[in-house]
Amino acid sequence: MSSQQVRLSAEDRHFFSLVNRAVFANPFSDERAALDRQIAGVDAGVSGEVALEKSLQEIFRRIETLDSDGRCNIHQYTGKDRELVENSLLFEFFHRYMERFDQLILDQIEAGQTSLKVPFALEAFLSLQERGFRRDDIRRYFEVVYQLRRAFFFIDRNLVGCSQGMQEVRRELWNNVFTHDLNLYNTYLWDRMEDFSTMILGETGTGKGTAAAAIGRSGFIPFDEKRECFVESFTESFVALNLSQFPENLIESELFGHKKGAFTGAVDNYKGVFDRCRPYGSIFLDEIGEVSTPIQIKLLQVLQEREYGPVGSHERHRFNGRVIAATNRSLGELRREGRMRDDFFYRLCSDVVVVPPLRERIQQDPRELDELITLIVRRLLGKVSSEIRGMVHQVIDERLGRQYPWPGNVRELEQCIRRVLLNRSYTGETRSGASDLLSILTDGIRNGTLEAQKLLSGYCYLQYRACGTYEEVARRVKLDRRTVKKYIDEWEHLST
Repeated sequence: MSSQQVRLSAEDRHFFSLVNRAVFANPFSDERAALDRQIAGVDAGVSGEVALEKSLQEIFRRIETLDSDGRCNIHQYTGKDRELVENSLLFEFFHRYMERFDQLILDQIEAGQTSLKVPFALEAFLSLQERGFRRDDIRRYFEVVYQLRRAFFFIDRNLVGCSQGMQEVRRELWNNVFTHDLNLYNTYLWDRMEDFSTMILGETGTGKGTAAAAIGRSGFIPFDEKRECFVESFTESFVALNLSQFPENLIESELFGHKKGAFTGAVDNYKGVFDRCRPYGSIFLDEIGEVSTPIQIKLLQVLQEREYGPVGSHERHRFNGRVIAATNRSLGELRREGRMRDDFFYRLCSDVVVVPPLRERIQQDPRELDELITLIVRRLLGKVSSEIRGMVHQVIDERLGRQYPWPGNVRELEQCIRRVLLNRSYTGETRSGASDLLSILTDGIRNGTLEAQKLLSGYCYLQYRACGTYEEVARRVKLDRRTVKKYIDEWEHLST
């Protein structure tokens, strides 16, 4: 290791200052795109992918020049020059091992809960050690790089779309994991993010669960040098629970668990979702707008005190994870109606991410539909098929038209593609018009072919289309809100 002190030239200092800014910039932001173009020396007309590729080529070239001149050890620099060289070397390290980290992520998804050995760990550690980095710092950087790559992997691959709305969603999700400043996160918050809860809003079928999973699978995971693997699999770090699936008297048990004999039917001890959440992991509570005030109070206590107890027990358990919640309802409406307590709202909403409906995304950029079709076809077939993609487009154009509003959002598009694969046909939502629904109900009553369950479900859905809220439907048909929601959901299921 050379101890001779060197200084960057003015030109190198300017160049590596740009790289330093790129290191901490949100990769889904306009700022990062502009920095890539500056580093690459290309104009604004060049695509983001090309600009990134050229910027990386220039960064690698500059670092190779430092290396060939014997100036690639961080101990040779002091002050600002050392900071610039250190961050640039880490940036180069990130991209040099990027594909291998991506393969590790894919292999880990396949392996499930068993944490895999990292085959390139020793090589990666030695490469940074040769450039003057301390062993403890190298482990920390290795952990951060894995986290950064997982976040980019799940946000970029699973939340596609060129529309302005989806670009904003990706940018916000990245900030939700790393804050607006990666340096701030790395210095102060990397092991304290459990205190930042998140609310995800959007219509049914927009992809709120996918957004939550991107956050939940991107948490910090320590690396075990002796075993050459991360201490746990990220597939175990995300636990989801749809609160609307459970009756009121079972929700508390699903959340916090229960002791044997706590109530009739509790024949064994049961671990709730908070027990199943790993340290640094995340819990996703879907349909949070459906929980009662008593459950909100218990959840508020967990968020504030980080402790909870199973039903029927005086034990106190510690919760070290993060809470992500979602609802398809308006937060303002929930609070005005008194269905969400203000203190619960303020403690839950450290950040709010809104996933836009598919019709809005397509209006912003018609290419959105093609990107989603490509993604869904690849998931269904395991590969991209231009033949299948073209067939889906043809059916949509002929049967639905480009102005179709996709009331079921991305979830409906997925079912559309499945039906095209089976039948080469899709006619859209038969329940999209109130008059069509009324005709179905009237004909069924007249002909004596409509079951009572479907009659009640259809009537509730008809009222819901007219007034727009579960509460108003409940008032009109003289049923409680949860029962109304169940019937509306049943009609949607029966009508697909």
